[in-house]
Amino acid sequence: MSTRNVLFLMTDQHRVDTLGCYGNPVVRTPALDGLAAEGTRFDRFYTPTAICTPARASLFTGLHPFRHGLLVNPERNGGARDEVDDAHPILSAPLLEAGYNMGHVGKWHIGRERGPEFYAMDGEHLPGALNPFHHPSYERWLKENGHPPFAVREAVFGKAPNDSGRGHLIAGRLQQPAEATMEAFLADRTLELLEGYARDFHDSGKRFMLSCHWYGPHLPYLIPDEYYDMYDPEQVPLPASMAETFAGKPDVQRRYAEYWSADHFDADAWRKLIAVYWGYVTMIDDQIGRLLAALREHGLWDDTAVVFTADHGEFTGAHRLNDKGPAMYEDIYRIPGIVRVPGAPAGVVEEFATLIDLNPTILGLAGLPPREPCDGESLLPLIEGEATGWRQEVVAEFHGHHFPYSQRMIRDRRHKLVFNPESVNELYDLETDPHELHNVYSAPAYAGVRRELTGRLYRELLRRGDPAYTWMSYMADIDGDRAADVDGVASEVA
Repeated sequence: MSTRNVLFLMTDQHRVDTLGCYGNPVVRTPALDGLAAEGTRFDRFYTPTAICTPARASLFTGLHPFRHGLLVNPERNGGARDEVDDAHPILSAPLLEAGYNMGHVGKWHIGRERGPEFYAMDGEHLPGALNPFHHPSYERWLKENGHPPFAVREAVFGKAPNDSGRGHLIAGRLQQPAEATMEAFLADRTLELLEGYARDFHDSGKRFMLSCHWYGPHLPYLIPDEYYDMYDPEQVPLPASMAETFAGKPDVQRRYAEYWSADHFDADAWRKLIAVYWGYVTMIDDQIGRLLAALREHGLWDDTAVVFTADHGEFTGAHRLNDKGPAMYEDIYRIPGIVRVPGAPAGVVEEFATLIDLNPTILGLAGLPPREPCDGESLLPLIEGEATGWRQEVVAEFHGHHFPYSQRMIRDRRHKLVFNPESVNELYDLETDPHELHNVYSAPAYAGVRRELTGRLYRELLRRGDPAYTWMSYMADIDGDRAADVDGVASEVA
């Protein structure tokens, strides 16, 4: 495969079921649907961990979160790393060494202080987890273009469980036209870089990798009326998992439901909030359409691979939860993954893939080998229809968000096992229970499945060197799989 330019598009907290190409019959996403129609849609695409900074750091380094050490978001750091270790491989370095133009626009959130410019990439560090509405660059852009300043009316808040009353901001009507939004600002900045990169490519053959990372559709959903009211709430089906009772599940899930006051909203309110979330998805898709059109206008379409994904999903009322958190449901771990490579066949891939795999995939598009160590596998053989012996499962990890909380998950085509060291473990039969409402971990009929998945998870954690295996060595149903020398000292003890 010849080397390619790469346009990398990423959203934040994006449910896979909001896209037409993934089966949503209502939400309008023509740009991404068209991209999927011409490229490869990965149907079993997963984040290594459902939280921003660790997932993004895994994409950047090609390493599992426990290995790169950025385990939580810096805003709520409990003592983990804040920045990528200088000794770790990073995606930008080999591309720059190969002579690529490298640009990054939008959300970074890989470290607290270091941004794209620290890694010699074109672009400005926009720090933080949420839309930086008051960042000087955005406010200057608003004035230069005669746009009104950021303002919101009819804000929607949850209800805090304690006496403080008002809970999290969930949504609101943005008092700006679509062309004045942060999403449009980021698209504009990307178009500016693309124009220069196109000139370099046509003049001297200099290739590029250009990324645009939007902060949405992460809550709060602050969007213009045009998108806020785009979808009729009566067209919105409530998630089937709103029937969640938390029976037989870790109590932390119930507590998290209280934290996000999910039950504060009735069915009609949830339909409206989901409709607004859908509007946010369409608003971003419209900006993606601008970028894809620019590739064609600049004569780059046949020389540029386009990748679209998200760092993780969102609950949006599913399981009576919101945002993301200490529960490893499909809503937040399965994410969109679309890759369009010029000349490659279009189609749908059903093998398991993860965000980490995009690191060696992008290097492969540049004709470069993976940087070592690398925990991912290039997706190019799958895209070309030439892969054999691909993985039959996906393993994910979680280390906490608002508080430390460790989890590990293994998911194959039918079952999912979640190992929760502090509480009850979870096992779901996704064929008979696709909404993950019934924990069958203790059901006698699933004893064989439980033992098999537990053993597979244990062996994979041991292979990776993930220290979570040590707890499993003594506390999990692993039969003869237990490591003979768990802590490196057992053999010395009589």
